[in-house]
Amino acid sequence: MGAIAGHGTSGGGRAPGFDLAGRVALVAGGTRGAGRGIAVQLGAAGATVYATGRTSGSERSEMDRPETIEETAALVDAAGGRGIAVQVDHLVPDRVRALVARIASVQGALHILVNDIWGAEIEWNRPVWESSLDTGLHTLRLAVDTHAITSHFALPLLIETPGGLVVEMTDGTDEYNASHYRVSFFYDLAKAAVNRMAFALGHELAPHGGTAVALTPGWLRCEAMLQAHGVTEATWRDAVAHTPHFAISESPAYVGRAVAALAGDPEVARWNGRSLSSGQLAREYGFTDVDGDRPDAWRYLTEVQDPGLPADVTGYR
Repeated sequence: MGAIAGHGTSGGGRAPGFDLAGRVALVAGGTRGAGRGIAVQLGAAGATVYATGRTSGSERSEMDRPETIEETAALVDAAGGRGIAVQVDHLVPDRVRALVARIASVQGALHILVNDIWGAEIEWNRPVWESSLDTGLHTLRLAVDTHAITSHFALPLLIETPGGLVVEMTDGTDEYNASHYRVSFFYDLAKAAVNRMAFALGHELAPHGGTAVALTPGWLRCEAMLQAHGVTEATWRDAVAHTPHFAISESPAYVGRAVAALAGDPEVARWNGRSLSSGQLAREYGFTDVDGDRPDAWRYLTEVQDPGLPADVTGYR
């Protein structure tokens, strides 16, 4: 794939300069949040994007949120790609098998797999012995089993074309998570497992010319986060008055542009098996968030927020 300087999107900011026309992506867990942002930015680069999830226009998942996979597909279309919504519960192997068979039949190839499936309830600030075992084990099933099931069925199609990319979406880099407790036994375990998946898949894909990475956004302004802070994407800075460190937050488009940049990099194999962040890749590839900034949340957390310093994003955006 050749680079196209200045390739942009309607979302504002500077998008990765790569053309993904002719590429087929599966964003598993593309209903909202990072998954939606990734699907839209892959579409903005010209890809055909299958956006899957449990919530459609006719049925909601246990998360009981209004965002749907059909909305994501429409946003992909509007960005310049081709969006295809497919309702799939990625805990059901037969549903995932059928999804991949459909992609193979219609498209003949799969070039990009993004495992962003989550949709779990979390019990924060409770030790394992005080947590609901049913809730915790269900969290692991939604966060870990879904990724394994999807990879099992999708990777045979992906490796048919050399240069395939698998992105395991997580929360926190390997380095950060190795030294920080993530406020819940089950959440901590889930995110560590997903990071390790990318490492293992990197070893298994390399002989086939494929690449796997773990990727984390920073403090993500997903739909639920904006709602919790009583703001919109247009007014998100208002939340800084009561949550000062929210100043380092980023839109879902930012991590979406990170995935588009990786997918368009002919030397993407240099990242194989590694744990990456949106801020790190923004520095590497030169893209920005929709507001033109380049937030580096994980460096900020380590150097400012975690040490208890006053919120100051100078040098971090």
